[in-house]
Amino acid sequence: MLKIKYALFLCFILAFQAKADDAYTADAAKVLKKQILQEAKWALAQVPITVTAQSSPRSAGRRHDYFSEGDYWWPDPNNPKAPYIQKDGLTNPDNFVAHRHALIRFSKIIGALASAYKITGDEKYVKHAFLHLKAWFVNAETLMNANLLFAQAIQGRFTGRGIGIIDTIQLMEVAQGVLVMQDSKAADSKALAAIKKWFAEYLTWLTTHKYGKDEMNAENNHGTCWTMQVASFARLTENKTLLNFCRERYQTVHLPNQMAADGSFPRETKRTKPFGYSLFNLDAMATLCQILSDNETNLWTFQLADGRSIKKGIEYLHPFVKDKSLWPFQKDVMHWENWPVAQPFLLFGANAYQNEAWFKTWKKLDHQPKDEEVIRNLPIRNPLIWM
Repeated sequence: MLKIKYALFLCFILAFQAKADDAYTADAAKVLKKQILQEAKWALAQVPITVTAQSSPRSAGRRHDYFSEGDYWWPDPNNPKAPYIQKDGLTNPDNFVAHRHALIRFSKIIGALASAYKITGDEKYVKHAFLHLKAWFVNAETLMNANLLFAQAIQGRFTGRGIGIIDTIQLMEVAQGVLVMQDSKAADSKALAAIKKWFAEYLTWLTTHKYGKDEMNAENNHGTCWTMQVASFARLTENKTLLNFCRERYQTVHLPNQMAADGSFPRETKRTKPFGYSLFNLDAMATLCQILSDNETNLWTFQLADGRSIKKGIEYLHPFVKDKSLWPFQKDVMHWENWPVAQPFLLFGANAYQNEAWFKTWKKLDHQPKDEEVIRNLPIRNPLIWM
């Protein structure tokens, strides 16, 4: 009898928690519905544009290879023919960014269509999404090769770098969008298999190539974003080994090595854009918790022996998101005025801990940022597809 009563009590608690979680998802949907439908209407009018649409003579790759250049590297004013020199935090406006923009545009399209499908159930969004998905991952004439050998190149120094892998955080909402839409009647089953095969191949490259290993071992937001990407793509491809690896890496590497006792990220606060980088890294860690938490491992409740946890990180940054004037470090050298926006860590955290204050802050912030730097560093722009 006691076992039965305990089981009923446990079911009640779980049902209550699920209802509470659903309430935040529903509230977020109310906030975002108009925006989602507007963005989906735009997305329905877009034709696919992949990396094959534009190229750069400075790229060492070929037509199907993604290419980008290091943001903070500039020509040497004393010798235009010399290797580029670094200006940390200052973006060179003459860099080749067409492939990055195409990738961001693709992410926006799939994220909008998947979000609209989730709240309406209308198959037209799925049908159009697969036109873009096939262009990027299936069609031989337009697909992107499943590697980033030529990302974040530096003229006169490197044809590509592991640090460039951060560019494909934009593919996370694409992968998540596929997960949301894959059971739709309008989903192309043959294309779906090819898409998952592409992501499986990219995962192999991410985890075996020197560039991937370099990025995995980065000690700041780059390392976090490598794990975040791998977790996202591993979930799409049902790679349980890599999912477990990412859980362990969050618990044993990212949290203990990056977060200070007060919840801040010293490796980010010492940079020239400490506020933006701190927001970015916390978004990445919160997204890891959102992706990797399941019935067996709940990263939202995980904490180190000294109390450091994702909750402590949100508790630390939230006051500065609510009132940026309180920020105790220097202002970012660029884009200070553009942060914060509707950071996903606030919504994910509010949902995980039933924190109304965090939700209210998220609700008031900008959900449609226009600044390119903000968009590039905000990979989760369609949070409903993650909830």
